[in-house]
Amino acid sequence: MDQTIAQNSAISLRDVHLSLGNGAARVHILKGIDLDIARGHSVGIIGPSGSGKSTLLMVMAGLERADSGRVVVAGTDITTLAEDELARFRGRHVGIVFQSFHLVANMTALENVAVPLELAGEAQAFKRAADELAAVGLRDRLNHYPSQLSGGEQQRVAMARALVTSPEILIADEPTGNLDENTGGTIIDLMFEAQKRHGTTLVLVTHDRSLAERCTTSVRIHSGVIDADHVAKPASASAGH
Repeated sequence: MDQTIAQNSAISLRDVHLSLGNGAARVHILKGIDLDIARGHSVGIIGPSGSGKSTLLMVMAGLERADSGRVVVAGTDITTLAEDELARFRGRHVGIVFQSFHLVANMTALENVAVPLELAGEAQAFKRAADELAAVGLRDRLNHYPSQLSGGEQQRVAMARALVTSPEILIADEPTGNLDENTGGTIIDLMFEAQKRHGTTLVLVTHDRSLAERCTTSVRIHSGVIDADHVAKPASASAGH
């Protein structure tokens, strides 16, 4: 297996295997994944339920550790990092948006977005958080708690929190899964706009083929293997258009 890592890649995976569970219940989820994602590009990962697409995303984010293979993110082989090193690396380089928002209930929108900056020791944490919330259309909702926000507004807060540190890589796992179609469409438009604004590499897991095709590249995974016949770059692709 050629372990050479592409120099212009934001993310490179080489022969990545991962199994989850114990004993007889252990399941081989990812089976020799090879994938390069170019800096500044957007990649839509599609596949049926249980195909391994969300697990693949978690490996890229360093939230799941591969059993074997190399996972190089922003020039660092994260498979070699200890847990505390990995957490610090993720805080600097990777923003994550989940389907279920994961906001802190007793914090305002502003406080939620400021958290990663405060952890990084940023003196202007609240100013930068306010600016990022304004950029996603929530200038007037800074002091509202999650329970006072709609689902779409909560996802905007989550997106602002993921982007406020200007990460090199933004990872989104079914970010519109809990939203209605119109609200979800608005969130996706904002995500592509934010990608352009920050110059971020976007990796998006979705069940929506049309959404995947808005990305620079779409990748299909099935039974833990990337389908070589479904790594497509649509002729009209241009980072969100």
